[in-house]
Amino acid sequence: MRPLTEEETRVMFEKIAKYIGENLQLLVDRPDGTYCFRLHNDRVYYKILKLAANISGDKLVSLGTCFGKFTKTHKFRLHITALDYLAPYAKYKVWIKPGAEQSFLYGNHVLKSGLGRITENTCQYQGVVVYSMADVPLGFGVAAKSTQDCRKVDPMAIVVFHQADIGEYVRHEETLT
Repeated sequence: MRPLTEEETRVMFEKIAKYIGENLQLLVDRPDGTYCFRLHNDRVYYKILKLAANISGDKLVSLGTCFGKFTKTHKFRLHITALDYLAPYAKYKVWIKPGAEQSFLYGNHVLKSGLGRITENTCQYQGVVVYSMADVPLGFGVAAKSTQDCRKVDPMAIVVFHQADIGEYVRHEETLT
């Protein structure tokens, strides 16, 4: 387990900033301790700095919460396990109707007919956190349409592209670490 390089940190922070914006600083400097990101087997873990001490890498499976992984092309992909940390700081949010929750949790995109509310001034291709109407975070995605476009679009048009959802805990439980 090692600290991230400058390039890895930049790529990861750019991806996280799409969802939480300038609240990124609040993720690292928290009142309950100083947290850090560490890399192990191409996966990025988020944990308290003092827990990131000297542990031999060959005996370590994981330590902390897996935030995502680097692909072979050195792009960063967020995992659903990061949702609990991204949701409180989310800048742009989408709430979906109860009838569309199951479809989203099966890995489908959010249609206009399933859209309950959307944060004002959401731009197209902006990272959003998807909530149920009861304010339970369900996952995250990318806005396919801006807030203004969502008002006048066809009911069967896609408004949020699916990225990850809490249904992945069941669908991919053997690969989530």
